[in-house]
Amino acid sequence: MLISTPLRVVGLALLVAAVAGCSKDKPMYEHENFDDSGMFSRNYPVADTASCEAARRALLSQGYIITSSDPKLVSGHKSFQQTGDTHLEISFNVVCAEDSSGKHHATMFANALQDRYALKKTNNSASLGVGVLGSVSMPIGSSDDSMVKVASETVISQKFYERFFTLVEQFLPADAKKAAHIEEKPKADLGVPEPKPVAAPLAPVPAAETAPAPTPAPVATPAPAAEPAPAPAEVAPVSSEPVAPPAESAPITPAPVAEPAPTPEVITPPANPTDIPPPSEPIPAMPASGQ
Repeated sequence: MLISTPLRVVGLALLVAAVAGCSKDKPMYEHENFDDSGMFSRNYPVADTASCEAARRALLSQGYIITSSDPKLVSGHKSFQQTGDTHLEISFNVVCAEDSSGKHHATMFANALQDRYALKKTNNSASLGVGVLGSVSMPIGSSDDSMVKVASETVISQKFYERFFTLVEQFLPADAKKAAHIEEKPKADLGVPEPKPVAAPLAPVPAAETAPAPTPAPVATPAPAAEPAPAPAEVAPVSSEPVAPPAESAPITPAPVAEPAPTPEVITPPANPTDIPPPSEPIPAMPASGQ
């Protein structure tokens, strides 16, 4: 009996769906094959305490907050705010173990955990007791906002750990890096500011290249100091004698002030006697001197 082509296609689709369902229901621990891929570990030619100190400095240079003080264990975390309602936090754990092959060789194990938080609002309600009906729950209307962890996952990015281990190499001791042939990178690539270069002092210019110095002006020779004059001879002291009082001066008499002489009145006769008008009244006769 022949089966039509559409029935074959439907049967094949059902088979593929069944296989996919089985693989989806497979537990996550079945994916762990425990192969050492070298993603989470790295060997360093230094002691375990020195390697953990380099890891601590590497995390500090990238803004991580260190929360452990064990010399062989380093823990730190860093927060990221993606949006107003989501928050991301990376927790870094580093463990340093000394190798049994020889001293000054240690293995560093590092893993990072990524936690995601979201803002959740919780409404508050109150219960109201009624004698007949019993307890009745009534919402008040207030709410509380809180960050709730919604996801947690181990970081499995190969490039992420590769960059971390490369940064740790730059913080190893100088002698260990020289023995392991690790290239020294500039401090600017590690997030450490370099000191400002100090200006070197100016070298003295050779005498042959200097310009000729100006000829100094002749300095006037000071005149010889004059000989000091001889001191005057000592004068014999004069004996004191009584001094006669001065004669009384005559009283001062004010000088007489000369009065000004009267100015004689000058009568100017008219130029033409005929121009004199006749008197309006009769002129009395002069008395005789003999009477």
